[in-house]
Amino acid sequence: MAFRLGVDVGGTFTDLLLIDDESGQTWTAKVPSTPDDSSQGVLHGVEKICGKSGVKPQLIESVMHGTTVATNAVLTGRGARVGLVTTSGFKDVLQVARSFCPGGLGGWVSYVKKPLLAPLELTIEAHERIDGKGEVVSELDVEKLRIQLQKLQRKGGIQALTICFFNAYLNPAHEIQAKSIAAEIFNDIPISISSEVVPEMQEYERTETTVVNSYVRPEVEKYINNLQRQLTAQMQDVRLSILRSDGGLASVSGAAQSPVNLLLSGPAGGVAGATYFCTKGGFENILTFDMGGTSTDVALIQNGRARVRRETRVGDVVVRAPSVDVRTVGAGGGSIAFVPELTRALRVGPQSAGAEPGPAAYCKGGTEPTVTDANVVLGYLPADVKLGGEMAIDKSRSLAVVQQVADAMGITLMEAAEGIVRIVNEAMFGALRLVSVEQGFDPREFALVGFGGAGPLHANALGQLLNAWPVIIPPGPGVLCAYGDISTRVQDEASRSFVRPLADLAVEEVINELEALRERAAESLNRDEIPEQDQEVTYQADIRYAGQAFQLSLECRVERLKAEGVQALIDEFDREHSQLFTFSLEGGHELVMLRAIVSAKPGTIPLLTGKKEHGGLNEARIQGTEIWYQGKSHKADIYDREKLAEGDCVTGAAIVMEMDATTVVLPGYAATVDSVGNLLINPAETA
Repeated sequence: MAFRLGVDVGGTFTDLLLIDDESGQTWTAKVPSTPDDSSQGVLHGVEKICGKSGVKPQLIESVMHGTTVATNAVLTGRGARVGLVTTSGFKDVLQVARSFCPGGLGGWVSYVKKPLLAPLELTIEAHERIDGKGEVVSELDVEKLRIQLQKLQRKGGIQALTICFFNAYLNPAHEIQAKSIAAEIFNDIPISISSEVVPEMQEYERTETTVVNSYVRPEVEKYINNLQRQLTAQMQDVRLSILRSDGGLASVSGAAQSPVNLLLSGPAGGVAGATYFCTKGGFENILTFDMGGTSTDVALIQNGRARVRRETRVGDVVVRAPSVDVRTVGAGGGSIAFVPELTRALRVGPQSAGAEPGPAAYCKGGTEPTVTDANVVLGYLPADVKLGGEMAIDKSRSLAVVQQVADAMGITLMEAAEGIVRIVNEAMFGALRLVSVEQGFDPREFALVGFGGAGPLHANALGQLLNAWPVIIPPGPGVLCAYGDISTRVQDEASRSFVRPLADLAVEEVINELEALRERAAESLNRDEIPEQDQEVTYQADIRYAGQAFQLSLECRVERLKAEGVQALIDEFDREHSQLFTFSLEGGHELVMLRAIVSAKPGTIPLLTGKKEHGGLNEARIQGTEIWYQGKSHKADIYDREKLAEGDCVTGAAIVMEMDATTVVLPGYAATVDSVGNLLINPAETA
């Protein structure tokens, strides 16, 4: 027997999903996260899910893990102290950056620049130069570099070293040589070179990306190696894989060497899981929102594929690393509601009660009103039915803390609770507009998928705001990120910068270069002994109009290139440019970069489908209750999702409960179970 385990660490809970590869049977578990050491929460979860399933840990062969360790290191400023080696004359590359101040035309007045991740006092210049064609202009002065590195080492406290030379993406020889010298002096810290981390043009972006890689590398290496060691002690020959920001999987060694590719590891798992379930149910154009305890992540899926950005943004840091196009807003179940004395206007978030102490209703010491407490007051989270059959909630505590908000504003308790929920819904609505309306997409042409521990509570209301139907609640929505971790594949890529007019390129040259890149990208999969017939390749071209400061990444097919030549790239770029910016130009198209992405073919993943036999809604009904909606009370029924069968239709007002999440069906709406096990919420007249 062989088992696979998916693990997703969130701000409040750690979710786990265990799958029997032979029978397809699944088990899920949810445990509180341990922010001080995420691995402890993972190990607690492994113990819980193995006890629940009766599966011995030694039978688990592989663990797929989405982690926020790299993200948190950047957001909290707890990364490594980084030293930087640049080409002579480029010491201020990070300081100069792109000469951009956020905040509009007057942003520079109040803009306070954060400290550099590689400070100037820890930056040295190497005497070397490579030109724009990759030719050596000046050889690396080895002796001077050695002396400077020794001086840098004597300053002490350096925990990671970055080497980034001018035009090294064209010729990495000097960086490789410098790394060898640095390894003799800094023999106990990780060393990152730009030609290995991000061999792409644009000096600032390449330097910043490689520095961020060094900044998070010690923390990520420590966490991953510690987790691997502890899992091996429990499971013996287990293989640990880490989810990358672009939705692919990386080995432990690959993740430890290039942790900059893990900055959006956690959100990518949810997008993968939602895409898998919705495409199986026949929905290829979807908007996703993953609402957890601390934040909400949103994304747009078109034709069954997530949009991928070539840049990843975490806080104020932007790096050149591929990631699923996920936008995050500080709105979660633990988001704290408060009323400032000056304005007396209700605010919600971005501060969160997190896992500790959590919402007041969880009886862990929380004393501030949260979104979860508001849902309890409104009856959306029934206090007389345990969450997941295990966690009890205390309604009296929620009533007390939400009453504080009501008193501060001079309104009733229910008005305060409903106001909290409406504000957090508007925050998520704004984030969903960023990935749809502001990129030229009409949300009414997409289905809306709600998941995460708190997502199904708010999904119906967000469907109203967007007018996006159906609203889809996948099976196991609270552990969908863990399911996404299991459904993802090992993946790697290779790229090469060009910067040449498309009109001057022969299509044969483009095709030959793509094939060479495919071979490079496949090397890591070959090392993992993945047969060539089990590998899939996707080609991309980055194109811009000459003079533009940015480019668009477009998927390209070799068959279409052979049939239409480079005109195929021009037509696709013009179409995408018109989609985003409402116009396109006649000429001046420039090829900036070619890329090959090689991934392992997906294996068979069992669906978390529900019952097929109908026992009737009465069998699934747990009890009656009341909810507060639009200023008045409504009678509602509570249902057990595990007892709902395909074709069953639940009419609102209703609450559907399961182990990991609670779904609210508002009055005037109905939820139907499809063949995959998804709950499809539609206005009652169309359900």
